[in-house]
Amino acid sequence: MARFEPAALPELLPVFYRRLFPHGAYGRWLGYGGAAKNYFQLREFSFTLRDDIYVRFQSFGSPQELERELQKINPYKIDIGAVYSHRPSQHNTVHLGAFQPMEKELVFDIDMTDYDDVRTCCSSAEICSKCWTLMTIAVRVIDRALVEDLGMKHRLWVYSGRRGVHCWVCDDAVRKWSPALRAAAVEYLTLVKGGAETVKKVNLSEPIHPFIRRSVNVVEKYFEEYALVGQDILGSLERWDKVLALVPEEHREPLQSDFPKKRDSVQRWELLKGKMERTRRTSNAGKSAPCYADWEIMLQYCFPRLDINVSKGVGHLLKSPFSVHPKTGRISVPLDLQRLDQFDPFAVPTIRWASRGGPQLGPGSAGSPCNILLSPAAPCATSWTRPAMTGSRRTTERRSQSGVCGVSGAASRVRGVSTPPVGFSRSAPSAPADYKRTSLAPYVRVFEQFLEEMERARRGEQLRRSDLQGDF
Repeated sequence: MARFEPAALPELLPVFYRRLFPHGAYGRWLGYGGAAKNYFQLREFSFTLRDDIYVRFQSFGSPQELERELQKINPYKIDIGAVYSHRPSQHNTVHLGAFQPMEKELVFDIDMTDYDDVRTCCSSAEICSKCWTLMTIAVRVIDRALVEDLGMKHRLWVYSGRRGVHCWVCDDAVRKWSPALRAAAVEYLTLVKGGAETVKKVNLSEPIHPFIRRSVNVVEKYFEEYALVGQDILGSLERWDKVLALVPEEHREPLQSDFPKKRDSVQRWELLKGKMERTRRTSNAGKSAPCYADWEIMLQYCFPRLDINVSKGVGHLLKSPFSVHPKTGRISVPLDLQRLDQFDPFAVPTIRWASRGGPQLGPGSAGSPCNILLSPAAPCATSWTRPAMTGSRRTTERRSQSGVCGVSGAASRVRGVSTPPVGFSRSAPSAPADYKRTSLAPYVRVFEQFLEEMERARRGEQLRRSDLQGDF
């Protein structure tokens, strides 16, 4: 696949939002079946526009209004925030202190850069098929705990579009959790602790919590192929010294003497693991203290590393599913947990690939995105407040819903498709969604299956309450 060029986004985004973005399913998700009056209207959306213009506190009267806005301003990125006490777009009119985030999905953000101290293949924003296994392990460990330990049901896992994964826990009760409850959940799910200066970041002692035992069982399934073969963590003196620094001194010296005699990382690991298992067997007989250094090493090298601030803050923004990553062009697609081990981040459709139809559309498909030729987008309208510098990004708030950056009627014409101008009416029909005939289709189907399961559970709960009330 050709390398993605961010400069192509102004051409591709109008096609994406008009023809490929799954607006219907997206609105179903965030509406939660009318969970409460004005629920959707109270939700904050944030948009990143061209030239890093960052627009916060946007809200919409309906999913259809959001759809029209997306097709009008063609954001480079979408972030989703909390459901607030008042409409976010009117927050400047609310008395100071009255505008508060009320609820939001419990979210988790797992980023590959947090594993740089234990990756040997890549660093920073780079990823490869070897280290992507860390994200697979993270999803397996966290998802199991969410379901089996914390009793959560509705989890949407999403590829970030570049180097990580996000999780949205959508259970009705969980969305109402306070920051303290969210922080407690993250603390429960955290084993790797300490900053860059901390050598040993996992410390286990008896009794070993069932969560730790189950997590080790998950990690063990991937550890040999990922850490011993793929990362070769015991492949050289420098690398095994780093590992042995995590082993108590009384066991470290014999291993340092025996490691050079072994052929590779797998054999050296078997030696270390066998020694630790013997300490645990003899400890049961009261002869010595048990040592879990092998478990600690596996967890330090492979256990999920969560960003607690993303999870505990109800008002914290997180990148939306089906948003486009502006640097890679990859679409943030839901993950199918049934096929998680086969997921390849490099095979995810990019906006260019999807907008041209991907491998599933022939070049002659009538009305397909393959036949769409996009004119350059019109320049941004000058209806934004003066930008305030925040770090390296320019942030601004929009004062009105109508004065926005859009694509003019002339600039947004595509061959074979007549696109309404920016000010098209509320009743204007949307163009038919083409994602079902592109490489994006399987990922949208995963999303729809998640919604169907959540809606079935919601109907079941409504029936249960109806029966309890005798309302037949």
